[in-house]
Amino acid sequence: MRISMRLTVLCLFLLLSATAARAQFLMDMIDTTTELGKGMFSMYKKYDALRFSGYIQPQFQYSSGKGAKGFAGGDFPAAVDNRFTLRRGRLRVDYERNNDNHMPVVLFAFQFDGSERGVFIRDFYGRFFENKWDVLSVSAGMFARPFGYEVNLASADRESPERGRMSQLLMKTERDLGAMLSFEPRRKSHPLRYIKIDAGFFNGQGLSGTTDFDSHKDLITRISLKPVNLNAGGMRLSAGISCLYGGMQQFTKYIYRSNGAAGFNIDSTAANEGKIAPRHYYGADVQWRIPNRKGFTELRAEYIRGTQTATAASSETPGVIPVDAAGHRQPLYIRKFNGAYVYFLQHLGSEQHQLALKYDFYDPNNELHGHQIGQANSNTTEADIRFDTFGGGYLYYVNEHLKLTLWYDLVRNEATDLQGYTKDVADNVFTCRLQFRF
Repeated sequence: MRISMRLTVLCLFLLLSATAARAQFLMDMIDTTTELGKGMFSMYKKYDALRFSGYIQPQFQYSSGKGAKGFAGGDFPAAVDNRFTLRRGRLRVDYERNNDNHMPVVLFAFQFDGSERGVFIRDFYGRFFENKWDVLSVSAGMFARPFGYEVNLASADRESPERGRMSQLLMKTERDLGAMLSFEPRRKSHPLRYIKIDAGFFNGQGLSGTTDFDSHKDLITRISLKPVNLNAGGMRLSAGISCLYGGMQQFTKYIYRSNGAAGFNIDSTAANEGKIAPRHYYGADVQWRIPNRKGFTELRAEYIRGTQTATAASSETPGVIPVDAAGHRQPLYIRKFNGAYVYFLQHLGSEQHQLALKYDFYDPNNELHGHQIGQANSNTTEADIRFDTFGGGYLYYVNEHLKLTLWYDLVRNEATDLQGYTKDVADNVFTCRLQFRF
């Protein structure tokens, strides 16, 4: 009976603690003169560090062509040019304990994503904070890779509906399994309080695979400057540099390397099998915010270049060992790439109304251009085509729980000699999204 009562009280507490106001109301109702009240008060103190948050993003989309391929929430089915979708449905639980000096000691985070496509894990990690110098922490589990700005900017806070094409291909779902050491001073008086350094080792395949398929790990590191006020008016600057140094094992002796205008050279040396093909990324980003009378103007930019190992059909980081329809292992393709994005954000006389403009490009093979792609015996595919996306939209922050986004992506691909890509394809997308958040 006592166990049942405790479970009932705990369930009621967890339901009522979704917002601070309700938690405070529950506190006001506790009568500590009774056994039930004493137990409830003790339970409240224990679980006060537990926090629930989440959001859902129902949306309507219209594409300029049926069956459009793209990165505005996934490809459209062959006979579809408009659709209702639930882009994301997130539920997150955080548990944090602080010491007597109000410094964090340990943090656990769990996040799930649900939509019409199923339910998936997004975050599942723990973080331990040292409390002697209050500068170091160790994280382990499933969490976002410490690379770049856009990859780590939460989808609930990002102005554009989706991350850029490059971010989605190189780091699908943004997260990976690994361990990370962080340097981040937590005392306001620390001379390096504006510096943060993250460095960790990760499996490499992210959440696109269920398990690691080779023994090679990716080293990912980022050094960032936290927002710093540049003047008394509140102008702020932040920036960062990132590096991913990793690769994946070659499971065949065949490796295709980009060789400029001639396309790809095939290397079939027997010793290739078992070697590590490179995945090396280098990036830099900057964010500059200028306060206005109401709201702010902000510019963001990020540039990434490097070497990517993937397959003939896609430059996306493989989540499993690539195989064909018959189960035969496929060769890997090594390409030099680069890409960037630029944001311009402007409040329109009120913090509730905002204009957002974005330009991004991704060139998965910057050694080939235009009609060089698709030439006979070049071994090139649509995975070598450069795409430029011009996006823009209006955001209406109705209140802290509701946001409306109206966004249009104008997508341009370079003209090539590949069938289906001799001219720009019809893949522009309009998105109307509501975000409900608690």
